[in-house]
Parts: sequence; structure tokens; C-alpha cells
Amino acid sequence: MDAIIVLGAAVWKDGPSPALRRRTLHAASLWLDRQAPIIIPCGGLGVYPPTEAALMKTLLEHHGVSPDCILPEDQSTTTLENIRNARELLTGRDVIIVTDRYHARRAAMVARHFGFNAIVSSPRPTRSHLKQHLREAIALPAYAIKLRKTPRQP
Repeated sequence: MDAIIVLGAAVWKDGPSPALRRRTLHAASLWLDRQAPIIIPCGGLGVYPPTEAALMKTLLEHHGVSPDCILPEDQSTTTLENIRNARELLTGRDVIIVTDRYHARRAAMVARHFGFNAIVSSPRPTRSHLKQHLREAIALPAYAIKLRKTPRQP
């Protein structure tokens, strides 16, 4: 694999949200297992600073990932932007997308749209994510329509 792309999740007032921490630590374990040479943490500024990518970078370094192997993408605010912007940082197309299971189908669909050969790797869920599954039931068809209007990248 060419890279691990970690999709963004919220930064809370007191630090990383559980989803951000879970995804980031999973990406660190994949990197430590030599699944890919670089990690691209994705996510811009939400309600609270710092950017999602910056906080993930700090967590990755704290968990043993070399700073030279982290390429933050700190402008995106949606799944589509996460993956499109990560594409601009890479020359390779074989990637591991790290996100939660409830989000995996949509993430894979967007990755394919932007020319990635992607597999999705998800951390073990810590609890039921019923709210997120319901959101994805709406977001998946909405994104399918949105992607039809979004130019593909070579």
C-alpha cells in the first residue's frame, strides 16, 4: 500500500472526540505494522481548534509514528474533501482508508470515484453507533448523486 488515509472526526473543546482518537490510534497501529509508509490525517478546523489533521498528527507522533511519515491534509471538512485533498498529496493509488465501520461504504465509494484502489480498515467499535448508521443511510445515496456531478481525478 502507498498510504494510510485517516478520515477526519470532530475535535471537542477538551481534545479529540472518541471517533478521532479511535481512528488515529488504529492508523498508528497499521503504520507500526508496516502496512504503508505514510499516513495522511485529514480534517480542517471545526468548532474548536486545532485542525483535526493537526491533532491527529500529534496523537500519531505520541504513539510512535515518525513525523517524517505524516502528511497532514488540514483544509477539508467533508468525506469528499478529505479524500479528494489527500489525492493531491499522493502519487500512488493503493491506499488504506481508516474510518469507522458505519462510514466505510461511503468512504470506499468516494475513494473509487477519485481513482484510488482502496481498502477500508476500521477500528473496533466501542459501542453501538445507531445515530451514525441512520445518518449514513441518508448520506450514502446523497453522496452517490453528488459524485455524479463531481469531476473525477486522473
